[in-house]
Amino acid sequence: MNEQYLLYGLVGIVALFLCIKLLKWPIKILINGIIGVVLLYVVNIITANLGVIGIHTNFVLPINPITALIAGFLGIPGVVVIALIVLFL
Repeated sequence: MNEQYLLYGLVGIVALFLCIKLLKWPIKILINGIIGVVLLYVVNIITANLGVIGIHTNFVLPINPITALIAGFLGIPGVVVIALIVLFL
């Protein structure tokens, strides 16, 4: 009976380890997406407030899942790439 509990415990530990390992990527993608949304939002706020000092722009970076993940994975260079795409397309 004790060997059976030991086996169940080992199987449970392995299953828990595999679940944690499998959930690592989705959690990382979610966190990066949230960081991307925050970066895009900050850029939109900064460009919106430029009108206060006399520079009037209608420059807005779209906030959607694709741009959020690009900005999240690439960081500030990703936001620059998105801004260049918006400016020139």
